[in-house]
Amino acid sequence: MNRMKKNKQKKKVASLDALEQINLNAAGIDIGAEEIYVAIPQGRDENSVRCFATFTADLRNCADWLAACGIETVALESTGVYWIPLFEILESRGFEVYLVNARHVKNVSGRKSDVLDCQWLQQLHTYGLLQASFRPPEDICALRSLVRHREMLVKYRANHIQHMQKALQLMNLKLTNVLSDITGKTGLQIIRAIVAGERNPVVLAQFRDRRCKKSEADIIKSLEGHYKREHLFALQQAVEMYDFYGQQICACDEELEKLYQEFEPPTQSGTPPPAPQKTKRRKNQPHFDLSQALYRLTGVDLTQVDGLNALTVQNILSEIGTDMSKWPTVKHFASWLRLAPNNKVTGGKVKQRGTLPTQNRANTALRLGAQSLARSDSALGAFYRRIRAKHGAPVAITATAHKLARIIYFMLKRKEPYRDPGAASYDQQYKQRVIRNLQRRAAKLGMRLEPIPAG
Repeated sequence: MNRMKKNKQKKKVASLDALEQINLNAAGIDIGAEEIYVAIPQGRDENSVRCFATFTADLRNCADWLAACGIETVALESTGVYWIPLFEILESRGFEVYLVNARHVKNVSGRKSDVLDCQWLQQLHTYGLLQASFRPPEDICALRSLVRHREMLVKYRANHIQHMQKALQLMNLKLTNVLSDITGKTGLQIIRAIVAGERNPVVLAQFRDRRCKKSEADIIKSLEGHYKREHLFALQQAVEMYDFYGQQICACDEELEKLYQEFEPPTQSGTPPPAPQKTKRRKNQPHFDLSQALYRLTGVDLTQVDGLNALTVQNILSEIGTDMSKWPTVKHFASWLRLAPNNKVTGGKVKQRGTLPTQNRANTALRLGAQSLARSDSALGAFYRRIRAKHGAPVAITATAHKLARIIYFMLKRKEPYRDPGAASYDQQYKQRVIRNLQRRAAKLGMRLEPIPAG
């Protein structure tokens, strides 16, 4: 009965205006590697479509021509990285630039074969049918470029770790069987000694760190191999490349630290600054106190949230920025991250559930943070385990990442600290919520719940 009443409820009716020209001074640009095509409204120039080369002087000539034609807003597709120079030039000249998703443009049907892409963009933008993609401020874009570059360096350095492992295996040096990480203190000292010319397993085993779980005898046995000149040469070059990328990562960290110092500290801070870093730096961690730098950027300590370390927070902030006013509500923010459910409803029935696929780096960072909460003694950890037990790990990761995104949104918007109630408190609240739901259902059936007496 209640379901029937629910289905009979009146649906919200949105007011739809007929198509009208909203952006009268709009232009559309189709970008390529060697040339761009620019379309403007009819009557502004002898040719409503012009072609420009992609050299910097030609891009400036394009901006001059658009200004002379009275253009105020420009729409262009995000084609590779070719759009970035033109976007920056047009934005510096005062144009309102719409960076649109090519997939969204193609979904609007009606284009004929003899209409150029730039004309189609100009027409859609004139009628207000295009939505600009999110692009953070210029300072955050600079931070994002360095963060992505650092991730690339870490990835390249990891490739040379595999090259070292391959060279060791080809010489039957089973160092990977006794060491969990050959780039640790023990592993690197042994490998550097091998490259330097040492072959005696007993001498090499003396580089064993006292914290190593394997005994010296096990390491000696693993280092009895068949040394060959070509494999030693490959091992030497892999070590040199590993060290080289390590130096590049240090240089990148120095540039990141300088960039963080250029940010003005926020006037309103919601949490006290994090304690200075005293623990030993772990592998791939920055060579400066990143937590302090992130606090200077945001005014809140996001590393207080369980599952979010400094590197994860840096990856997220470099993608979303610090200004949450770009998203009207937290639901818009979760939807942009592709962490909100995209349920397709037809005739009152849900035909498809789940979130949409995405390559958003902030989405990936939040999912990794959610996955790390599997054994956390926190409210978020208890939430993850409850959802995992009911729906499985993939759904639990998405739901927990969604919750992390909501926490970040409100911490940045309200400048409020995060307080973890704990796993026990969360379990107790969940138990009380289940009891209230059962009592409500029992009351509808004319029954009453009674607790079992203790004893």
